[in-house]
Amino acid sequence: MKEEKIIYGSLFEDDYLIRSSGGIVSQPESALTELVANAWDAGATEVKIFIPNEKGQKLTVEDNGVGMSQEEFHNRWMKLRYDRVKHQSRKVVFPVGVQEGTRFAYGRNGVGRHGLLCFNDNEYYIQTTKEGKSFAFTVSTQIKGQPIAITDEEEINANNDTTHGTRLEVVVFKNLPDIERIRDIISAKFLHDPQFIIEINRVSLQLEDLKGYKEQTQINVPDTEISLMAYLIDSQKALRKSIYQGIAFWQGGRLVGEPSWYLGQELVLDGRTTLAKRYTVVISTKDLSDEVKEDWSGFKNSKTMQKVFNSVSIYINEKITEISRSSIDETKAIIKQEFRDKLKDASPLTLYEIDEVIENISLSSPKARQESVMVAVDAIINLEKSKRGRELLTKLAYLKEDDIEGLYLLLNRWTVKDALTVLNEIDRRISVIEAIRKLSTDSRIDELHILHPLVTEARWLFGPEYDSAEYISNRQLQTVIGSLFKGKAIQRKDINYKKRPDIVCLENSTIAISGTEEFTPDTELSTINKILMIELKRGGFKLTRDERTQAQNYSEDILAAFPNSRINTYVVGENIGDNMQNVISVGSKQEGKVFVTTYSQLVDTAEKRLFGLRRKLSSMYDDVPGMELFNRTQLFF
Repeated sequence: MKEEKIIYGSLFEDDYLIRSSGGIVSQPESALTELVANAWDAGATEVKIFIPNEKGQKLTVEDNGVGMSQEEFHNRWMKLRYDRVKHQSRKVVFPVGVQEGTRFAYGRNGVGRHGLLCFNDNEYYIQTTKEGKSFAFTVSTQIKGQPIAITDEEEINANNDTTHGTRLEVVVFKNLPDIERIRDIISAKFLHDPQFIIEINRVSLQLEDLKGYKEQTQINVPDTEISLMAYLIDSQKALRKSIYQGIAFWQGGRLVGEPSWYLGQELVLDGRTTLAKRYTVVISTKDLSDEVKEDWSGFKNSKTMQKVFNSVSIYINEKITEISRSSIDETKAIIKQEFRDKLKDASPLTLYEIDEVIENISLSSPKARQESVMVAVDAIINLEKSKRGRELLTKLAYLKEDDIEGLYLLLNRWTVKDALTVLNEIDRRISVIEAIRKLSTDSRIDELHILHPLVTEARWLFGPEYDSAEYISNRQLQTVIGSLFKGKAIQRKDINYKKRPDIVCLENSTIAISGTEEFTPDTELSTINKILMIELKRGGFKLTRDERTQAQNYSEDILAAFPNSRINTYVVGENIGDNMQNVISVGSKQEGKVFVTTYSQLVDTAEKRLFGLRRKLSSMYDDVPGMELFNRTQLFF
């Protein structure tokens, strides 16, 4: 770091460290958990905690970790927000003589070490020993202008050269911990490693003694002699800061690798879910010694381990399903609490629907993240708001007697959902033909972007047989069309031809071509059997024999490429020239026809296909501008 002359240094409030340490200095379980994590990071295998019964007495935390030299204490412990990863790396260093394994540090930002301030704002005491040298320090927050300072320091004679570890002491003036609660929380967080023993007031907890211990299950791996004992542990609350979540494998009382929710290459449970943060699974066995890697960093890749992983995966999935079923009410309560403001005015029906959604997701997708369930609940709440129930009641209040009777008959024969489905489809089709009627006479309307979507998306205008999803773009058809219109088509930059290969843009019209396929019994190959070609002219365009002849030529060329097909071609404009035949046949066997028609004829035909509903409901659409109707139809498509 660059050294420069200091003109004026930083200032600190007297309680700066207390106010900047968050829950660590206000919640005893957080404070002690962080101090135990420090012991873990120091390579300790044993931590002894003593919690007094009343205030005014000493609380101690002692570990057999690697300890600190005098210089290390000054440079590490006393440095605010000390970055452990930067200066020491994530990997834990063990004391000399301790059986090393793979262990990674919890510590990141150097805040947890000051957890003793949770019990005493003023000072605490530390004695630390490394390589036979022992030092004692008194650390205080009461020195003006200093967040924290050493007020007393001395070297103490160690028992022998192999002594190592750290002892913390503080006189408890506030936040006296609950011994049983601390025992459950801390033990549940660090139980993944059987070689890391935590003793609280001279009592060391085993798995079976944990308050969160749910059950143990024996798992026999098929086609092997391997027997596993599975322990399911509930931490009682999500371990948000734990880096060790998931499945911990113990072989002969020693941890193999790092706990995680992966079994080999398979992710059993997303670590971000509430279940993953709350539950831990311990798999204990004495039968996998031959499968452990030499450095104990994990298991070998073998068929035996695949069988083991499969058996454990089946067990965990069964337990997740059981837990999800049993905790549905708890999940409902949590999610409803999150949405309490939005649900203040919710109807009983909405609350019932929310319960149903939470229950269905919990049972069908027990591994789903709580955030995903919340998204679904939020959607229901928003839908309920859009239903406008009060407006509906107001409309009902002003209905005439005939309308009320008609509504009664409708609901007596149909469900509301069925009625809305039909009415929505009718509205969609009437909106389409009304938009065509109002826009087709305007020469300024772009047929490609306005009329073309309206007509081609509503193929039922040309006959009920075209009202099917079977009419699609076909590669054989595209190839022929590309060759047929080569040199004639205009390539427009505003069209993505990869998405709409059925469109051909000419100088004053747009052509859309689609067809259906069938399998021929002779060859078992797919072939085109029926083709629909629609050529739309711009608004205000008058059709003549030239347009009809050109469409006839296109039809004949396409039939030459598909001799066993039939083709119907429609040329559509605003009006038709005098003394012109509107329908002509194409092909030697009349395999196709060319229809010269107008937009108004399409509208009239559509009205007949809708049983005259457009005329009966015309008042609903008369005052709606054509472009507004067009925009409305795009919502349907």
